[in-house]
Amino acid sequence: MKRRQFLGSTALLGAGVFMNKLSFAAEAYPVVRVPAAQRKFTSKAVEAAIKEFKAKVKNPELGWLFENCFPNTLDTTVTYKTISGRPDTYVITGDIDAMWLRDSSAQVWPYIAFINKDAELKSLVAGVINRQTTCILRDPYANAFYDDPNKVGEWKDDVTKMKPGLHERKWEIDSLCYPIRLAYKYWKLTGDTSPFDANWKLAIQNTLKTFKEQQRKDNDGPYSFQRNTSWATDGVPMNGYGYPVKPVGLICSSFRPSDDATVYSYLIPSNFFAVVSLKQSSEMVKTILKDEALSAELLALANEVDAALKVHAVIDTPQYGKVYAYEVNGFGSFNLMDDANVPSLLAMPYLNAIENTDPVYINTRKMLWSLNNPFFFKGAAGEGIGGPHAGKDMIWPISITVLALTSSDDAEIKAAIEQLRKTHGGTGFMHESFNKDDAKKFTRKWFAWANTLFGELLWETYTTKPQLLA
Repeated sequence: MKRRQFLGSTALLGAGVFMNKLSFAAEAYPVVRVPAAQRKFTSKAVEAAIKEFKAKVKNPELGWLFENCFPNTLDTTVTYKTISGRPDTYVITGDIDAMWLRDSSAQVWPYIAFINKDAELKSLVAGVINRQTTCILRDPYANAFYDDPNKVGEWKDDVTKMKPGLHERKWEIDSLCYPIRLAYKYWKLTGDTSPFDANWKLAIQNTLKTFKEQQRKDNDGPYSFQRNTSWATDGVPMNGYGYPVKPVGLICSSFRPSDDATVYSYLIPSNFFAVVSLKQSSEMVKTILKDEALSAELLALANEVDAALKVHAVIDTPQYGKVYAYEVNGFGSFNLMDDANVPSLLAMPYLNAIENTDPVYINTRKMLWSLNNPFFFKGAAGEGIGGPHAGKDMIWPISITVLALTSSDDAEIKAAIEQLRKTHGGTGFMHESFNKDDAKKFTRKWFAWANTLFGELLWETYTTKPQLLA
């Protein structure tokens, strides 16, 4: 064969191999992200991060997953506008058209690192803070709200003080903590105090009042909840007040962050979260609003709850030594388990509630990531923590992501990312849960919190330990 013929043949062969690679890539990693024209919001800083990640991380599947998952909240769940010149952002969870105080905070949290690079993204986050203030003023006991304050929803017949604009009225401590976490980080990063006006102060006062009511020192407080349902975890026993607790300074939570009813009302990870939030709000009220009295009251409650946790949160076990209980009642009863939803015991370092070097946390972590946790599942597809909400054998990707985000073990972080890479069920997205033996059996095809949190893990790993993504 003449040289020119050889070169021509090999060029065609090379082109064929290249086209086959492109074809394989297109087949293995199809476009599943919402088309640009249909996206709810686009951030130039987030798009730049996606471009950088895909260029630098050589694993094409991780690049594909990051591009799909990280912007999912912005692409599909936010409605951004201005009301009377102030930003306002309504954030749905995904396939449920309602805004949870918890989820909306958690969904935009991973973008907060970019807000000083993108003025529009900064305004969007400020809009979430403003909307959350409006929600808390509407009802501090509610967990989820509609965009339309006059809308009457599917849970209108719940036996509680339901009213238009509320999607659900399940009292969860973390519903009032997450907005403070978001506001505090926003303020610390930007120095902008515009969201923290008289209404925001009133929301903080409502939060303080609600927390104190739910310490239940003198009576059961004004909140109760019952629902006509066959799901035991959707109703609260004892006429909607829950099983009795002994007043010890902890705060009662009728529901967990999974929206499932607590067994014992002193939910330990949520009380730890409350301590952090009360301290943060105390600092903000003192520095921004110059209200020394309110600041002192917030700090006093934080210290009271913290002291009660030191007495009641730790249980001595034969196998693991001292561990944190998931729930207690003040009488000596306790629940040793964890639920995937954050705040969880596993996630406490992620929420800055404790250090991941805390000896009791280390013991607890070992117990939680084992079959001694009744909601830890392990099978052919993977291992992780679930909860009653999705049922037996269903692992939540959020738990695997949180395991990595709270870990200082490179091998553990890498293994968690690899497991998440393998368990998206061929969809290119994370889900609420997947079956321990078959990742293609999953719940909630569209669940933005799980997607964006996974994106947070990938970006944090890329910026701090890129070798783990090789």
